[in-house]
Amino acid sequence: MRRAVLTAILLAPVLAACGHHQQVAAAPQPAPDTSDYIIGPGDSLSIFVYQAPTLSVTALPVRPDGRISVPLVPDLVAAGKTPSELQHDIEERLKKYVQQPNVTVMPQSFQGPPDRQVRVIGEAVDPMAIPYRADLTLLDVMIDTKGLTKFAAGNSAKILRRTNGKQQVINVHLSDLIKDGDISENVTMQPGDTLIIPQSWF
Repeated sequence: MRRAVLTAILLAPVLAACGHHQQVAAAPQPAPDTSDYIIGPGDSLSIFVYQAPTLSVTALPVRPDGRISVPLVPDLVAAGKTPSELQHDIEERLKKYVQQPNVTVMPQSFQGPPDRQVRVIGEAVDPMAIPYRADLTLLDVMIDTKGLTKFAAGNSAKILRRTNGKQQVINVHLSDLIKDGDISENVTMQPGDTLIIPQSWF
């Protein structure tokens, strides 16, 4: 164990000098792209209209077509908007019926738009599509998917990412991250990433 720690310490400057390309590729995107939650089909919303309880709705699903219907406001597009943007749209539509409407939109369950979900396929215990959230990391993703199966080749995992219309392949060492606690492998995820965990052949 002490030898492994010493080896890691000695190799750290070399690895830093060479640079892991996945760390560079995984640099956080500008805040406007990730700071606000984007509503997607399958989300559940609560919409509260101040002093108008008959217009308020709880557990309202966003339909597969991305629309919602609330009292006096039928077929309003919700998908692709932030809660504050949807709030503003509802207020504008309600002005025909309510003087100075005050609306609050609160997401209750989250899916997000498909192009912002982080997908995990292969040898995770529970492969899934995870709604993107700000500061989501590779370790967060592995916690959500309950870790690796016993057949996983964790150190051969890859993240597929599209940047400026081009696909990047980022090699990640999941076994080192999960089993050895190598935090240098804890890549920051981006909306639309796909994590592929292959099966070990031996």
